Amino acid sequence: MNADSLSLTARARVHAALGDPARLAIVDALILGDASPGEIAADLAMPTNLVAHHVKVLQEAGLLARTRSEGDRRRTYLRLVTGVLSSLTTPNLESAERVVFVCTHNSARSQLAAALWRDRIGGEVASAGTAPAPRVHPRAVRVAHEHGLALDPTGTNHVDDILGEGDLIIAVCDNAHEDLTGPIRPRLHWSVPDPARVDTDEAFEAAYTDLADRIDRIAPAIHTGADHG
Repeated sequence: MNADSLSLTARARVHAALGDPARLAIVDALILGDASPGEIAADLAMPTNLVAHHVKVLQEAGLLARTRSEGDRRRTYLRLVTGVLSSLTTPNLESAERVVFVCTHNSARSQLAAALWRDRIGGEVASAGTAPAPRVHPRAVRVAHEHGLALDPTGTNHVDDILGEGDLIIAVCDNAHEDLTGPIRPRLHWSVPDPARVDTDEAFEAAYTDLADRIDRIAPAIHTGADHG
């Protein structure tokens, strides 16, 4: 079961059920193993009638299931329903043979994003610009080097020379997102501030951190050509 197999209504019901601290504590207690309602009550120092109420809500949300003991048939155990919690993660994106990061000048954000993607996720990745600069910004090269990544100082590209059918296009600046239209419109837009406007080491480091966080966030949802190798 994944995010695609649950409706928004079902997912909202799960979120609502988890919004109560006591119910979240019950779910936490069952993540690593099953337990009877009485054991849950004892472990959480919670009245049994309150446990029964919260268990009912969690069951109605599809999070818990009951099984009867094969030993003492009077006893039931609670277990988490496999996959429901993972269904709350980012919905999967369509498969892509290659990811292409685009910004205006292809001199900082898109370059850093492609380098990060190559390092953390792998698979085919490229970067391009709608109006590429002649060189990669020196501060981008420096911040990449400080994080163990390499950028080619002369490796800028125009989108017309890079984009192909089937690419997952991610615009990492507002201008590129707004400039690209029609069949090559970006699939995703990350509004990362242009560090070159400020032109300080701190601004480029902030852009790197922003991109790294977004790539880590999207990683579980992406299926690239690397998955088929």
